[in-house]
Amino acid sequence: MTDRQDRTVLVVGATGGIGGTVARGLHARGWTIRALHRKAADAANKEPNFQWIQGDAMDAAAMRIAAEGASFIIHAVNPPGYRNWGQLVLPMLDNTIAAAEAVGARIVLPGTVYNFGPDAFPLITEDSPQYPQTGKGAIRREMEARLKSAAGRGVGVIILRAGDFFGPDAANNWFSQGLVTPGKTLKAINYPGRKGIAHQWAYLPDVAETMIRLIERADSLPRFAVYHMRGVFDDDGTKMIAAIRRALGRPDLKVRAFPWWLVATASPFVHFFRELKEMRYLWREPIEMRNDRLITLLGEEPHTPIEKAVAETLRSLGCLTPGRKNNLAGSRHGVALERIDLNS
Repeated sequence: MTDRQDRTVLVVGATGGIGGTVARGLHARGWTIRALHRKAADAANKEPNFQWIQGDAMDAAAMRIAAEGASFIIHAVNPPGYRNWGQLVLPMLDNTIAAAEAVGARIVLPGTVYNFGPDAFPLITEDSPQYPQTGKGAIRREMEARLKSAAGRGVGVIILRAGDFFGPDAANNWFSQGLVTPGKTLKAINYPGRKGIAHQWAYLPDVAETMIRLIERADSLPRFAVYHMRGVFDDDGTKMIAAIRRALGRPDLKVRAFPWWLVATASPFVHFFRELKEMRYLWREPIEMRNDRLITLLGEEPHTPIEKAVAETLRSLGCLTPGRKNNLAGSRHGVALERIDLNS
């Protein structure tokens, strides 16, 4: 257990889905939350319980100042609008690593399945080889490689890999930008995969709770600690569809094939669609992430029943109460999908 006097954490990306959820969970447990943000005053008005520091993750000096006195740095930052990954993601991580080395903090990274290629499917373990076939996957692999190198120099690292996020505050994700349209009564579910193809999902509050439990056990972890979550494992590609139908009380709600043809056509002109097209391989083959290592450590994996998780997600998206919208419906990606109107 981390000593109480060391219970200060710097969150880089505290206004994002996973960063904000973990930060709020740690604060509820008595941790002091320090957060770096380019518009600190605006962020403080929305979340006054955190210590907001003006700065940018691309500024090494700002990162170093923000990290002073922190025992952990949660690196949950992404480029605005998920653009310019190749130019921004690795420099931001390098600044986090440098700050952690300077102050003796441990880095915590929410990981993904993107750094694995089809050669690792269907059963992916923490030690499976990483041969990604996409640009974003290559960056993810390099992020973990740099963290492993830092661990070799004495920096503690925790990586928690999980499937596709969904849930309140989960920002841009396959559930809210593909399966449903935020703020609208569903006419159909648009499913990107096929029946019989397994897919791994992760309910954001469960991911955050798991990360918090790992943080609070950090003293007993190896220097470079990597764990997988099982999350919501849809073993045949029908479980998520069935849960949405149950949450809506509409057992006959239609299921439509996701319009991959439209994504392919529009991808040369729409950045978000290029992102979707690149990730299609994750829906063509079954994927399963086992959590044996996590269970051995924690004894259990935090898990919200799928019925409750899906209902809470749909409610937050404004799909259970007609006319109610959350901020995703007005986001750049949400507007793009709404304009195309996949559910019409």
